[in-house]
Formats: sequence, structure tokens, C-alpha cells
Amino acid sequence: MGGVLADYGRRAMRVLLNSDSSQETMDLKKWDIFKRCGQRRGVGHTPVALIVDSPWIPGHLGISTLDYLSVPEVWLEANLRVEQELAEAILLPGFWVEMGMTAEPSAFGCKVSLFPDRTPIAHPLTEKIEALEGLTVPDPLTDGLLPLILNYYRRAEPRINDAGHVIKMVAARGPLTVASHLLGVTEFLLALKLKPAATQALLRVTATLVRTWLQAQADALEEVEAVMVLDDIAGFLSPTDYLEFAHPHLKTVFDAFPGALKVFHNDTNNAVSYRHMADLGIHIFNFTHLQPLDQVRRLVGPDLCLMGNVPPLEVLAEGTPDQVRTAARHCLEIHGRRPGLLLSAGGGVSPGTPGANLAALIEAARDGDPEPREHRL
Repeated sequence: MGGVLADYGRRAMRVLLNSDSSQETMDLKKWDIFKRCGQRRGVGHTPVALIVDSPWIPGHLGISTLDYLSVPEVWLEANLRVEQELAEAILLPGFWVEMGMTAEPSAFGCKVSLFPDRTPIAHPLTEKIEALEGLTVPDPLTDGLLPLILNYYRRAEPRINDAGHVIKMVAARGPLTVASHLLGVTEFLLALKLKPAATQALLRVTATLVRTWLQAQADALEEVEAVMVLDDIAGFLSPTDYLEFAHPHLKTVFDAFPGALKVFHNDTNNAVSYRHMADLGIHIFNFTHLQPLDQVRRLVGPDLCLMGNVPPLEVLAEGTPDQVRTAARHCLEIHGRRPGLLLSAGGGVSPGTPGANLAALIEAARDGDPEPREHRL
């Protein structure tokens, strides 16, 4: 382990020393662009924003997932390399200390399995929601993997800043997704219908953990201005169930951060929640490529910034650069190249996505027709 740590430490330091001193200005410029997009203000072009995390980064760089998650120098160098490779894209949430989907479940005591070549998994606590009666909210400062992640951030942030980057966003899985990890997805959805009171009690606990976990991350860092919540399970519900079981708990999370830029990811192929997105108070919505971009715009209304809508698997991961460019240009044409679009995958960047395809996405955005003149900087 010492040899691995020393080797990656030397390489990470070379990345830091070789960083362009102007990078800090560029990084803050990208953040300003992202904020302006969230406010539906024009920036002169359609930016590219990508959710990149542990399912993609280790494989892309040819490193062990276990090293990436457990050796801070490996994690740091990997993120610096990806930022350098995709310098024209806005990477979200940016320098994410993300243990697969295990962070929040681990705080409740879920068993976590780790592997050298794939992301960790969290095992459900139980299949019976009755067994979770009396469940208390974990403390992010002491429970599960959460304090380790906070320490990663505290120790890494000064070196990230020295390399010319800033961490402006923190992220968490949403209350329904966390609850589904405690029970299993099928068991959670069954409980929602058969044991609604117990399900609401569970969701109050998980929503509280999501809020306190986001706040703990923001407190551990110096310059956080945004929160991102990822909750695909919210897209599994009917209109009635969404309003009863998902919307109130998601809203309590977002309402806890009144001054923040708010991003919501839900790439489940179900549009029933879209007309309620504005009421969540979010600014940017990342959704599935299976929903047509123009229809999503009609449903969410004019005030949200949309983030999509290139197919992440069939095109970005498995297609050719030409296919990526075609899909990207189609998105630009559909949206009309007006403010309010961040060109992205219809979801996160899938494992195995080639760097050449991400470069093609960036190229298509850069070479696309500019926004109308009145929206230029």
C-alpha cells in the first residue's frame, strides 16, 4: 500500500505543479456559466455539463475501483486528470467523494460490499418495514462512511484549490432512494402501498438524513453554493403516489437550502412528476433521454434549466463520435438554442463511455449555432 500511495502521490503532485495558473479563473468562469444557466440567463453558447462519478472514472482511467475509493492520492489524481481531459465541460458535482450509492445507507448500518473492478453495493437492512419502526436519524459526523467522506473533503480541498479548482456543489441520494436501499426497491414500493403510515415515517427519517448530510458536506468545505439530489425512485410512482410520498419529502430537502443553486437528477422514464418540478424550487433538472426534450420543456415550464438529452448508453457509451455529434445537434435544434439547456447525457455518464465520445459532445456544443444575439455576454 505504501508503494501505491507514494507512486500516486508523486504523480498527483506533478499534476498540481504543472497546472496552468490561469485554471482558477477558468474554473470560476465555468461555475459562473453554470449559475447563469440555472437562472435561465444566456451565456453565448450551450454549455456541456456531465455527471461523472465512481462508476465511470476508474474504468476510464484504467485504475482499480478499490484504489480510487480508498487511496486519497489515487482519487485526487484521477479527478484532476478527468478535469484536465474534459476541461471545456462542467463536471458535476465536481470532485465528488462518492462511494457508489453506499454512503447514506452505510450510516443506517447497511452492509457494504466493495470490489476491485466495480462500484460498491449496499445490502438492505431488512425486507420488513415493521423492523424499521423507531429508526433514528444517523449523525453524518460519526456514522457509517459519512465521517470518512467529510475527512476526504477537508484534507483534499486545499490541494484542489491549489490546482486551480473549486468545489461548489455537494450531492446526496434522495429520500426515496435511500429508503429503497434500506428495504430493497420492491419491498419499499410494496410497503408504500400496503403500509403507507410506516413508509411516511421512514421517509421522514431518510429526508432528514439527506438534509443533514448535505449540510455537513457544505460545512466541511469552504465555497459551496449548490446542492444536487439524485432520486430515481421518485420516478417509479403514480401521480397520486408521487404527490403523497415523494414531493413533500423532496421539497423539505430543497427548502432547507434557500440560497443555493439546486439540481435534481431523476432519469426514470416517467414524466408524472415533471409538472411539479418548479414547485420543488429547483433550478436545473437532469432527466431521461427517453422523454422528448420539447415535451419535457412543456411540462416543466419555462423557468427551469434542462440538462440532457443525449442517450447515455446507446449513443454516448456504445455509439461513435459521429453518432454523438448527430444526437447533440438534434438536441440543440429541438431546444432552439435559447437559454435554459445544458447539453448532457440523459442521466449520468455510463461506465465504459469513451473519452472520444465525450469530446465529440463538447465539440458539437462548441460548433453549434450560438444563442440569439440578445443572450450573448
